[in-house]
Amino acid sequence: MAARASAKLTARLAPGETLGDRVLRVDHAGEHGAVCVYRAQRRLARWTAPDLLSEIDEYIAHEMRHRALFAAELARRGQPRCLSYPVCATLGTLLGTLTGLLGRHAISATTVAIERVVLILTDILAEEQEHHDRSAAHLPGGHFQKLLDTGVAAATEAVIWIGMRR
Repeated sequence: MAARASAKLTARLAPGETLGDRVLRVDHAGEHGAVCVYRAQRRLARWTAPDLLSEIDEYIAHEMRHRALFAAELARRGQPRCLSYPVCATLGTLLGTLTGLLGRHAISATTVAIERVVLILTDILAEEQEHHDRSAAHLPGGHFQKLLDTGVAAATEAVIWIGMRR
């Protein structure tokens, strides 16, 4: 949810909305985006990175559970989805398709960049850290990885910033 420590987030809260409500909505949208990234990557990984299929399937299951946890809490609070929910779906699908086409290293670098940026609840932390660490182990390093990492991290931070500002 929150970006790097140096980034300043400000939220324009609606009457009766708490910062916690906003954070939940943005996290829910982000988890939906992650599901879309992994699903799109999986469709293409059958050809470009078949050795990652079981890992991606695991990530999809985790992210769907995370999304459901946030959705349940939003429902309990009577809060709507974040306005960035469809944006996260569209951009997540686009990112997953692009990186799925590029193969194993792009898929792994995307996961590392996203999981490094997001702020997560304690319940979800272990799974998100596992996604990051397992994907980082697949990376050879290099200029392309750094470029992809910078771009994906910036896009993730931008979506969070937009969601928090509404």
